[in-house]
Amino acid sequence: MVRIGTVVMGASDVRRAASFWKSALGYVEREPLEDGWVVLVPAEGHGVGLALGRSESPVQEVPRVHLDLYTEEQDAEVGRLLALGAERVAWELYPPDPDFVVLADPEGNRFCVIDTTHGQV
Repeated sequence: MVRIGTVVMGASDVRRAASFWKSALGYVEREPLEDGWVVLVPAEGHGVGLALGRSESPVQEVPRVHLDLYTEEQDAEVGRLLALGAERVAWELYPPDPDFVVLADPEGNRFCVIDTTHGQV
């Protein structure tokens, strides 16, 4: 049996990306950022980690892999994430009555904020 331990994302400015995701998720650095690499983990110690590594690859406009952040307070969380430096993405692929909002982190990596009160998640 295996499980997901860490999700890895690229960033051209790892320090900036780490600052955003630490604030967005309440995560902390497992070890100090070094050589363009850092692993962030939940402050309470349990859950999936987020690793950020220096990358010069362009961001995919429609990424094959992305993060879904679950919340019962979508509007408030979207507002909080925008204040932290996220940006709204003009997403033409929304279905009717979507339960998600597409945002991008300061590096341009897309992620979704899912309204868990909208239906089953």
